[in-house]
Amino acid sequence: MKIKLLLIIAFLTIGSVFSQTIQSPSEYLGYEIGSRFTRHHKVVDYFKYVTKTLSNVKLEKYGETNEHRPLYVSYISSQENIDNLEKIRKNNLSQTGIISGNANNKKAIVWLSYNVHGNEASSTEAAMLTLYELVTKKKDWLKNTVVILDPCINPDGRDRYVNWYNQVKSTPYNINQDAKEHDEPWPGGRPNHYLFDLNRDWAWVTQVESAQRINIYNKWMPHIHVDFHEQGINSPYYFAPAAEPFHEIITDWQRDFQTQIGKNHAKYFDKEGWLYFTKESFDLLYPSYGDTYPTYMGAIGMTYEQAGHGRAGLGINTDEGEVLTLKDRANHHLTTGLSTVEISSNNAEKLNSEFKKFFNNSSLNYKSYVLKNENEDKTNRLKALLDTHEIKYENAKGGSVKGYIYNTQKEGKMNISSKDIVIHTNQPKGKMVKALFEPKAKLVDSLTYDITAWSLPYAHGFKAIASKTKVGSSASKNSKSNSNSIDKSAYAYISKWNSLKDATFLGALLQANITPRFSEKPFSIEGNSYERGTLIILRNDNNESSFDEKLIKIANKHQRKLNAVATGFVSSGVDFGSYSVKPINKQKIAVLSGKGTSSLSFGEIWHFFETQLQYPITNVNSDSFGYFDYSKYDVIIIPNGYYGSVLTKSTLEKLKKWTRSGGTLIAIGGALNSFADSKEFALKKKKTNSLSENANLTPFAERERKDVANLITGSVFKSKVDTTHPLGFGYNKEYFSLKLSGSSFEYLKKGNNVAYFEKDTKNVSGYAGSKAIKKVPESLLYGEEKLGRGSVIYMVDNPLFRSFWENGKLFVANSVFLLNSNKLK
Repeated sequence: MKIKLLLIIAFLTIGSVFSQTIQSPSEYLGYEIGSRFTRHHKVVDYFKYVTKTLSNVKLEKYGETNEHRPLYVSYISSQENIDNLEKIRKNNLSQTGIISGNANNKKAIVWLSYNVHGNEASSTEAAMLTLYELVTKKKDWLKNTVVILDPCINPDGRDRYVNWYNQVKSTPYNINQDAKEHDEPWPGGRPNHYLFDLNRDWAWVTQVESAQRINIYNKWMPHIHVDFHEQGINSPYYFAPAAEPFHEIITDWQRDFQTQIGKNHAKYFDKEGWLYFTKESFDLLYPSYGDTYPTYMGAIGMTYEQAGHGRAGLGINTDEGEVLTLKDRANHHLTTGLSTVEISSNNAEKLNSEFKKFFNNSSLNYKSYVLKNENEDKTNRLKALLDTHEIKYENAKGGSVKGYIYNTQKEGKMNISSKDIVIHTNQPKGKMVKALFEPKAKLVDSLTYDITAWSLPYAHGFKAIASKTKVGSSASKNSKSNSNSIDKSAYAYISKWNSLKDATFLGALLQANITPRFSEKPFSIEGNSYERGTLIILRNDNNESSFDEKLIKIANKHQRKLNAVATGFVSSGVDFGSYSVKPINKQKIAVLSGKGTSSLSFGEIWHFFETQLQYPITNVNSDSFGYFDYSKYDVIIIPNGYYGSVLTKSTLEKLKKWTRSGGTLIAIGGALNSFADSKEFALKKKKTNSLSENANLTPFAERERKDVANLITGSVFKSKVDTTHPLGFGYNKEYFSLKLSGSSFEYLKKGNNVAYFEKDTKNVSGYAGSKAIKKVPESLLYGEEKLGRGSVIYMVDNPLFRSFWENGKLFVANSVFLLNSNKLK
């Protein structure tokens, strides 16, 4: 007995000494946390150091950013749990039905995500403190808990912010709000390399960081997920429970446990006298956040918001006269992070049992969603997204289906075939299927933090039906790849035009110095019929000896089917020598960036051209926009933004002159305000008499709710498309647009109204204020104003918004390549 006691004492002594040998972040880095910002590589170094020193911490690299910074998660638990980590992971997954196995996990799995917005930088400092506290003072919590800690989701944005701040800060730091160190320049550190908001990208996975994170998230499916953020410098700390509206698939348990977590945090904040608030501002509806996406995957998903953001720096004087320091901010995040682990550990058994219940999807109203496979490229694109989320799909067995028809917004029947795809809700991720595919999200409150409509059939351009009975289906078959062969006798090669992949193929041809043409009219030749926009690659336009080899190689790479024809004499329509068969030149494109420009909108355009079209653009600075030589470019794109000091009268006159010479000017979203109601341009804002009010007699407490009547917060509207105009080539006569604001513009009296809202237009899905919606009928969506040999393209709604509204992207490609591309040379 005495020997056992001595061994126990020795073990505890060694453990105590061992824990003391672990350096704190401040000791390891050589400065106190909060006294400076830590660059990302040093954060990684600290996590590597702890992992190398302690065997109960595991570090896994799960990806890399566009700027080649590594992405890591750290697993922190007891030694026994770390030794059985893979078994715990599989046991947890088996509770969801994703894999078979022992569905009796007893460990709580808590995932803490830091710094998704790069200039909300205190949370990564807190991540290092949290790691240290867990492996030293809070080890008891780890006996039944696995903590997965991602110290920095957005390293590119973080280092952009930190590097800027270190360059401009005073020594000592200046707390005056007017100081330069509190005035972050465009584009700021919030977004990633391509200036995307990664906290809006969880469901759409358009960015490399998101795709790599979702891959490892799916392997774990945690019970708790916390997304650490910062807000304005004068705000108290925000934590759960969230605000209304909650999506209807969120369970009573998920809502209740958020409240329990909030009360646990409050206990610690009350002790310190720290201010906080709950149940306001941050709702749980839009499915692509770091709190909602995990929630729809069965977790308790939460946002924690600390005052600070990019303005705060190392310290700032708030409007209340208090100094908010980085040290304070990091400690607040440390407190809520540890409190989350504590309450999760105390409720590990309940977390697991309720998590398992979440994956019973028998109560869901719609049992199947069927999407018509009328465009193989669109179908493959959607399948790729579903594969990313590990959502299963099958092929329909054919026949007729009753249900809600998306195109008509009515109950009815749809004939389906074995090529059409079916997504059932009786699968592990059935609730996420409902969230992504449901025609309309149930909205219990019009005051929301983000867009209120996102249904994938509308976003991807599918005819679809939602059925309350399960639709017969069988295992999905992979589509066959296209492989073309050389035909030296071909007069021309023909390729379709109705998807973004066709535009990417076109871009590749142009960069290889192959000149294609497109037909403005439908035609038939050698037994096949072709629609407007069809690409025609003539041997006569491409006289080099390696023409066939280059063309076939590019077509096979991009999986484009080419039809070789022996003549240019068509069966119907126009012959290939017609004026209506126009050459497409290699377009030189400039995109406005910098002051006045929405960094997010610019980033969407930049990302679209570089990663999707894979076609070069030149980013030009708005500060020099009035002075540079426009004649070097064929296309100029002005992103969403506010350009009062950029698009001056003289600059607009210069742009108009350049357009008349044959240029294509594309204005998106808020940029249209610089052209509207001007004598120089045809665009006019749409007004309604009902919006004019005299005195504002609304009680102060009701003003916020009344103001939303003038807003449209991401609502879907059906538009009419002129498919005979090059801007509308590749589209059907109906297009569902995501409207993001209450701004509306009249039909063009001088120009082409290519996509527009008709007289009886109503919103299909999402919130639209009672006053704003009155301006939508008989208004413009996409139009062309002809000026001389060139065009101004007005895009009222942003077709590249967050890069997830896939069906709008071909409008941009059409604007760039099919309008005026043969006239400027």
